[in-house]
Amino acid sequence: MRKARHLRARGQQAQGAPSTAATAPSAAGIEAFSFGDPTPVLEHADILDCFECWKNGHWYEPPVNLAGLAKSFNAGVHHSSAIHFKANVLASTLIPSKYLSRDAFKRMALDFLTFGNAYLEDRPSRSGKALAYQHALAKYMRRGVDLDTYYFVNGYQAVHQFDKGRVFHLMEPDVNQELYGVPQYLSALQSAWLNEAATLFRRKYYKNGSHAGFVFYMTDAAANTQDVDNLRQAMRDSKGPGNFRNLFMYAPNGKKDGIQILPVSDVAAKDEFFNIKSVTRDDQLAAHRVPPQLMGILPNNAGGFGAVEPAARVFARNELVPLQAQFEAINEWAGVEVVRFAPYDLATGGEGAQ
Repeated sequence: MRKARHLRARGQQAQGAPSTAATAPSAAGIEAFSFGDPTPVLEHADILDCFECWKNGHWYEPPVNLAGLAKSFNAGVHHSSAIHFKANVLASTLIPSKYLSRDAFKRMALDFLTFGNAYLEDRPSRSGKALAYQHALAKYMRRGVDLDTYYFVNGYQAVHQFDKGRVFHLMEPDVNQELYGVPQYLSALQSAWLNEAATLFRRKYYKNGSHAGFVFYMTDAAANTQDVDNLRQAMRDSKGPGNFRNLFMYAPNGKKDGIQILPVSDVAAKDEFFNIKSVTRDDQLAAHRVPPQLMGILPNNAGGFGAVEPAARVFARNELVPLQAQFEAINEWAGVEVVRFAPYDLATGGEGAQ
């Protein structure tokens, strides 16, 4: 009996005693972690998320966000420049008439090349005959549910309804629907946005002064706390306005590797800026089908892009003539000759070349 009590007491002491194995610190191991929020790959993909024409009861909504196309117009240098170039060349071949001025036609051509839609309003005289045709902004035009009535909707003013049959609608054909036109350069929008993103990154890169970022690693025992604070303040003052300054530090009895600069990421990645700009430029020019020598682009190779005249002739035959044929549909709708084009001439040395 006494032996059993002794064993029971030893058991209670063992239970109450802290466990050495449970409280012993665990051995240090490798820790891996990630930082930074997820970044969407297609930031502007919402512009292409509605390839259906939604009906609100009065008119159909466009299949592509027209406001997004308008914002993307200036996203890339070669994107807007190519559109302006084609609109200028097309307007230069127009023979103005009493029905349509050159300025109104150029605005219409710019809308057609940007949005894939162009609208012309018939403004008749009191007798009902055609008096003049005025351009209507394609960004705010909507097609009615009866397909022959059009509305001007700009979001903050009263909706204007055009008289039925008074609006001519020129549109670029689309493979998904037949209510609105879609521009041909949609496949190059990602390149235009990437070109813009690279330019904005480079601007911030130079404005910051801190570039890709680095770790200033200091292990020199000769430095005291005040020296470290002075160095930290000097690095802060080197950012922002007045950046790219030289930094001097004196450390008596310092070691060779007492101060090190360890880049967080590959600093050489900034050189990809030129590759991105070059590749996205080629994508945009290919989508617009404009020869680079007509855009004033300097070649990177010794051979160049070739002669300008042959490129201009091919561009006129393959791009300008089809565009002129599309705009001549206005004459069929109006019943009178509203637009007429002259041949595209290249004046060289006083001689005209077609």
